[in-house]
Amino acid sequence: MMRLDSNDDDVSLFDAEENTGSKSKSTKIKHPVASFFHLFFRVAAVLVYLLCEVLSSSFIACMVTIILLLSCDFWTVKNITGRLMVGLRWWNQVDDDGKSHWVFESRKGPAKQLGSDSESRIFWLGLVVCPVLWVIFVFSALFSFKIKWLAVVIMGLVLQGANLYGYVRCKVGNKTNLKNMATNYFGRQFLKQAMAKEEES
Repeated sequence: MMRLDSNDDDVSLFDAEENTGSKSKSTKIKHPVASFFHLFFRVAAVLVYLLCEVLSSSFIACMVTIILLLSCDFWTVKNITGRLMVGLRWWNQVDDDGKSHWVFESRKGPAKQLGSDSESRIFWLGLVVCPVLWVIFVFSALFSFKIKWLAVVIMGLVLQGANLYGYVRCKVGNKTNLKNMATNYFGRQFLKQAMAKEEES
């Protein structure tokens, strides 16, 4: 069962960050270490996958290295960089009845201004580009009949896709869901095209 957090109060991701001095977003990177590790593990996993035959002749060593890098990336993005760089977090909790609930939260109000535009661009660029690369790797492993690599690339796609899905759900918020958002977007595009054709005639 999926649910969005129904609490309308500000989400206190880190108590130390609640003192908001300036409300204007700057282009300065406020969390350089978090920004570095947001990209490091995922880029390293992609590079090891691409260069594995050059780096080592052992499939097991390459596979373990890639899975460790992907696991470090998943944990880092989910627990640290999402909170620091864009003020978003998501997690799963199990209630007393044994039902699983997904919670998606985002920083609200003045605390929302804590991240910078540069950090936000780095976060979303890394979050979107790498799962796209893993989708390409899945198809290349299928079409080149590298079946032994299929489990590794599917693991990369699942771990990075889960973070992407979680953070997109956080960003969308509890007022709408992804299906409604996509439907509204395509509806607006269709309406714009219809209006443009009507003006031409």
